[in-house]
Amino acid sequence: MTTRLLVATHNRGKMREYAALLADLPIEVTWLDAEGIDAEVDETGVTFAENAVLKARAYAAMSGLLTWADDSGLEVDALDGRPGVYSARYGGPGLSDDARYRALLAEMAGVPDAQRTARFHCVVAIAQPGGAVVTADGTVKGTILHEARGSNGFGYDPVFFVAGYDASMAELPAEVKNRISHRARAAAGASELLAHLLPSTPVE
Repeated sequence: MTTRLLVATHNRGKMREYAALLADLPIEVTWLDAEGIDAEVDETGVTFAENAVLKARAYAAMSGLLTWADDSGLEVDALDGRPGVYSARYGGPGLSDDARYRALLAEMAGVPDAQRTARFHCVVAIAQPGGAVVTADGTVKGTILHEARGSNGFGYDPVFFVAGYDASMAELPAEVKNRISHRARAAAGASELLAHLLPSTPVE
């Protein structure tokens, strides 16, 4: 019997990324919309790890499924690590992705290139319905561009220049992004942990 894994997101782009990253595991991946779950979990943690664990445990309890949740965001050195855990709410409620990254560019308008260093940071938490949780994290370093580049990806991808790739995150092909992104790196560690949580295949 195939284990079902709930990816705790309403974000179709994130769901697609994780489905691709987990394609080699013997699991059936589902997500909140497919399960008819519209409840929102308050992200009251002050770190990515705290928020990921909060969401994983809450949605595992609601669904009765093994649940994969993450919290991720952009940490900009010139802004003392902001927007950080508030990345999805930066600039105010109800803004589109474009509006958020434009607000970031506006705030950083006077910051010179040498001081535009940043990183994407992601923590993945996997919770069992009984409450036990494991976590893994990943980061990718880069700098904040002066203007958006590329049309792939979502969120702050168009304004994040990836160290060592001469491209914004939104200019990278999906196969490259799925290998080097903060979510990919956290997912790599988390998928190893997940493999240990799955039922063993009986030896004949």
